[in-house]
Order: sequence, then C-alpha cells, then structure tokens
Amino acid sequence: MSVEVRRAGDRFVTPGDGVVSRHSFSFGPHYDPGNVGFGLLVVANDDVARPHGGYPVHPHRDVEIVTWVLSGALAHEDTAGHGGSLVPGVVQRMSAGRGVRHSELATGAGARFVQMWVPPGAPGADPSYGQADVTADLAGGGLVPVVSGLRRHAADVAVGLGQPAAALHVARLEAGDEVTLPSAPFVHVYVTRGGADVETAGRLDEGDAVRFTDEGGRTVTARGAAELLVWEMHAAAG
Repeated sequence: MSVEVRRAGDRFVTPGDGVVSRHSFSFGPHYDPGNVGFGLLVVANDDVARPHGGYPVHPHRDVEIVTWVLSGALAHEDTAGHGGSLVPGVVQRMSAGRGVRHSELATGAGARFVQMWVPPGAPGADPSYGQADVTADLAGGGLVPVVSGLRRHAADVAVGLGQPAAALHVARLEAGDEVTLPSAPFVHVYVTRGGADVETAGRLDEGDAVRFTDEGGRTVTARGAAELLVWEMHAAAG
C-alpha cells in the first residue's frame, strides 16, 4: 500500500506559442524514469491555451484520450469525421484506434483543459468518439462516473471507454461536502479547483494530486467550492 502526493509546483512545464502544458508524468522532452505513469494513466496534462491556440492537426494511434475543460471553450475535429465544442461540464473521449489525426484549438478568449490518456483494452480498433454534457449529473455533489469501460457502469455511464479496467469520476463539491473514493488497485485524484482534505494524504490544493496504490474507500472533504477528477483503475499499463 502507498500514498503519494504530487504538488502543482513540481509538475513538468512545456511552454509553447499557443499553449502552456503542465504534465503529471513524463511527457515530450521531460523524462523521469520514476514517473512515467500511474496505473493505466500515462498522461494527465493541465493545459492553458491562448485564443486559437492549442494543438493543430496531429496523429494518434491506440490510445484513449479523455478531455475535460475547466474554463473557456475548445473545438475538436478529427479525420474520422467527428467534431465537437467542449466547454465546462462537457466530457469528451476520442479512441484513436488504428490511427486518427485530430486538432484541439481554443475558441473565444482561450481555454484551460485537462487531457488524460490511457491505453485501450486491445489495439487496432476502429477510431471512435463520444461526448456528453454531465453538468446536471454533477449538481448533486457526489462522485459521478463520466467516462468508463468498467462493466458495472455499462448501462448508465455518460461516455464509454475502450479500456475495460478504468473509469473517470468527477465531483463538484461545496464546503464540507464529502465523497468516498472508489476501491481499486490504483486511484488517482486531481484537484482542478479549490481545495480538499484527503484521508491519509492531507490537504490538497488546486493542481495537487494524490496517487493511492492498493487502497480505497478514503474520504475526501471539500474545504470550499472544489472540483475533483478521480481515476479508478484495476490494472497497470504495460
């Protein structure tokens, strides 16, 4: 069992002309052999894009990409014919499958968004796309599965995932609200807004994360208005 807290200020940072990206794990020119991923989560980038900035058309293959917008708006287009406008409360999943090219560009005044990658359950699938507005689901304040490949979520999750051992949950909390983390071999908690007290991990503020290995059922208590992204993973990459 282990509990590892990662602070916002310790992230790798890649500045660019149109976007500044802060990485939870090794990414691009930043390599740390002790931090190449956690469970199935191999990328978790917190990006701030200027107006019309972001990521022009580029390729992906055999990866599940989940995008969650924190502010502003983001436009998605891909060569499989999918497109969408992403704003806070709308979750998106792109399955690259055997190969696809796509772009993610900020519209209006720019955007802040989190992009997260997990491997698929099997390589070489057809590229696919899904998005859903989960704003109403989050209004109750609990921990809500929004993207999942887990069998128990098959009937009611907003967006499916081509990885049967992982799920992304989101919680929007007010001061004093509590949620219980799922029980799984790997649980990753990221605070996108506000702050929270996490049982056995202590205080987390915006941009902080905690990684639980072989632990579950921990309580998270919001210190004020807060938002959490929680990955539940029942396997590890590779």
